Amino acid sequence: MTMTDLGVASSAELAARLIPDQELRPRSVEEVTRLPSFAGKLEECGRLTGVPYCESPLELQDALVLRRLQQLVGVALLNPLWRERLHYFGIRDAPADMSEWERVPLSDKTVQWDMFMGARAGMVVPLDRGGFEVVASGGTGDGMPLEIVYSLRELRDTYRIAGAFMGAYQLGRYLRGPAPRWLATTLADYQMWSSGTMVGGVLSSVPGVNYIGAGPVSAPVLEHMFSYPGHKALMGITAGIALLPELGAGLSPQARASFRVAMYGSGSLPQRKRDELQAFFPNVSILSYFAATQAECVGLQLDHTDPALSAVPGLHLVEIVDENGRAVAEGEEGELVVTRLHADETPLLRLKLGDRMIRRPALSGPGLRTGRFEFAGRTADVLHLNDSQYSATLAYAALRGRLRSTTGLDLDLVAHEVQFHNHRDDRALTLLVAVDDPEATTAAIDQGLGPSGTRHLFTTALPASLSLFNDREATAAAIEHTGYTFGLVFVPRSSPQIERTAVGKTPLVRDRG
Repeated sequence: MTMTDLGVASSAELAARLIPDQELRPRSVEEVTRLPSFAGKLEECGRLTGVPYCESPLELQDALVLRRLQQLVGVALLNPLWRERLHYFGIRDAPADMSEWERVPLSDKTVQWDMFMGARAGMVVPLDRGGFEVVASGGTGDGMPLEIVYSLRELRDTYRIAGAFMGAYQLGRYLRGPAPRWLATTLADYQMWSSGTMVGGVLSSVPGVNYIGAGPVSAPVLEHMFSYPGHKALMGITAGIALLPELGAGLSPQARASFRVAMYGSGSLPQRKRDELQAFFPNVSILSYFAATQAECVGLQLDHTDPALSAVPGLHLVEIVDENGRAVAEGEEGELVVTRLHADETPLLRLKLGDRMIRRPALSGPGLRTGRFEFAGRTADVLHLNDSQYSATLAYAALRGRLRSTTGLDLDLVAHEVQFHNHRDDRALTLLVAVDDPEATTAAIDQGLGPSGTRHLFTTALPASLSLFNDREATAAAIEHTGYTFGLVFVPRSSPQIERTAVGKTPLVRDRG
């Protein structure tokens, strides 16, 4: 079978050949433990078609993923807790197509807790058989641990798949210098965190690089690592990447020039921090590495000039869905939902990761073919003003735009961090902005906006950030009548007024009642 032979019908036939009927609905836990790995199916697909799975037609990828989802539902139905959950929503058999798959209920942190904490009742293969790893999430919102369980065998498969993808389609174009080449991460001194174990597992599996699991580093340690000859890439949380120019103040010009890739974790990196990085490290390219506790590599930014994230084919099913759990159209925003495709022993179907994404057109070759999406903010990044809801990400963008046109000040160029504080009981909404010189910045803004400028700034900007469901009910006049007061407050860098989680993340919104 060649690439030109494949159509939709033959793609389904090949998927059925790769995962035959006798493997589709295992009848016991023992049969689950003997199932061939899905990683092996991806490799066999490549052998049959003559091209790597990542470069196979999207129709074939879709057919094989659907076949795998049918198998995962069959596996999950062996577990009493999953069976009860799926039956409640009318799921008794494998979904015939993606429309039926979208009837599978979305999972959230509560479901994850019920399935994999305490008695860990959602495991298909019991924990006492061994061969598992427990991983905890730090959590962007509250910093409280939430555990998940993985089969070590399947975890190693995913590390290998994601690492090979990074090497072939992302880092290869940026780490082209003479060997040796280095890939380090400053994530997770507490190695039970998903960021320390799982991202490190992926990075250590990238071919042709030397991996350093550094954990949090001091200036002397960074200087020591950067003294190694060869080009370097480093992955860390967004705040950690933003600190690199300060941390690397003592680096030699040669060491600065050797830094080629700065990868920041889930979220977004302020423009000011990008400018500082590129001014300090003349050859650096900045890329996003998007991961979560249930998904060690959700999406990778492959091109520093394009913010879109690309899924690793065959690693997870990545869905961008509306409020009914249905796929949104290209260009539309929705909730990020992930299903791990390598999870026979510990399935977790359709997990909401707490992020908003915009669905982008897929890469359709030549070469790599895969789905793409773009980060649009955390699901919790919502400003509640009485009964109206506003996207905090869009609200910040609107405030920034109006402030720039009115005063000439660009928040993206001066801000180290920003955070909304919404005191609902007091009806007070404040945007805190960390800058180098709060007093001078405040004076300049006050002069540019005038006495009632801040209130006018918010009431005219907020209508540009309306949620999908109340785009007709809130206007500048309506916002004036909410009873809210509005503040724009500039604070020193690293101010304790800006609240951070226990793992150093800065949520965009802090909501008070």
